[in-house]
Amino acid sequence: MLANSYYLIAHDDRTGRSRLHPRAAGLGLASALLGELMLYGRLRAMTGDLYVVSQEPPGDSLAHTVLDLLIAQPQHREIRTWLAYLAADATDQVGERLLRAGVVEPVTRRKLLSASQTLYLPQTAEQRNTAAWESIRLSEALAHRRSMGLHDRSLIALVVATGLTRHVFAGVQEQRECMRQLPAIMASLPDDLVQLVQYTEAAVGSALAVGRR
Repeated sequence: MLANSYYLIAHDDRTGRSRLHPRAAGLGLASALLGELMLYGRLRAMTGDLYVVSQEPPGDSLAHTVLDLLIAQPQHREIRTWLAYLAADATDQVGERLLRAGVVEPVTRRKLLSASQTLYLPQTAEQRNTAAWESIRLSEALAHRRSMGLHDRSLIALVVATGLTRHVFAGVQEQRECMRQLPAIMASLPDDLVQLVQYTEAAVGSALAVGRR
């Protein structure tokens, strides 16, 4: 699942904390959830708007929920609108899905002056290996110029669009190689996913600009 992979990259596998500003992480996960429906063939994007092209329920319950939301609100079509809406609870939603899959465990952190917070993080060696592998395989695929499926090409595009590049490609040379290959990766994506990535990058930029004021 695209959002599962993105979540594991976007969160530290030791602390469970986001490697990005929470707004950016939420937008990245919202984008990945919409991307899943595009990969399932349920959703299309045209000139910045989203259109449900198949109402057949996906096998995954969270993807099914997101599809139902889109079907129930046909008056709202803009990609930016759905990114903002889904970002509000995408972190918890995807965290819960990973929990159901046995990839993470819930850890509650209590704070003195605010409500407790539930984080989802790998606890066992197997879970940590699963989380770490998401970044490793992308880095190795680019370094060795291996053929990548649509899922991984979409994932790399989202990683770059949301500012996670240095967390996947640790060295300067690896980061440069990623940016060299990015135009070809983007050109290989369906137009729907290209639009989604572009709107996500713009939304993250706007959210971070507001946060700095």
